[in-house]
Amino acid sequence: MTISNLSDGEGLRLAAADAGLLEGGIRSAGLKVTAPRLAVLRALTDRPHSTADALFGVVRADLPGTSLQAVYGVLASFTSAGLVRKIEPAGSPALFERRVGDNHHHIVCTHCGVVHDVDCAVGHAPCLTPADALGFDVRAAEVIYWGLCAQCQAESALP
Repeated sequence: MTISNLSDGEGLRLAAADAGLLEGGIRSAGLKVTAPRLAVLRALTDRPHSTADALFGVVRADLPGTSLQAVYGVLASFTSAGLVRKIEPAGSPALFERRVGDNHHHIVCTHCGVVHDVDCAVGHAPCLTPADALGFDVRAAEVIYWGLCAQCQAESALP
């Protein structure tokens, strides 16, 4: 069933249930539920791997009085609380996503910049074992694969 097939009442119940899940996630992270936090979390749910600026554009449409600084503050508190993961591909602004705690990795197109999740490279976290951990207790590894996505490959193959 798609959202467009729902009656108004069903759509409202789904929206309320969704809001309840988002509120519960914020509370379970030990944070107070606020309109900006809900709006950022909702935007990030719909748009994983987004920059703070992109999230601000979405949030501002719902909450016109929200500032870019407020969005950065929400993202910082979510990241600190473990509700959101911040990834920082070289040469790109920081990206944020809700998928946390599973030590997945990312693949980035060097042409268009699209980012996708890649499950753990091999085995269990940390997926990679350094030759010499220098006494560290390694708990996670972050890998970013770089290449051309299928669409960019197809476009570059056109005459």
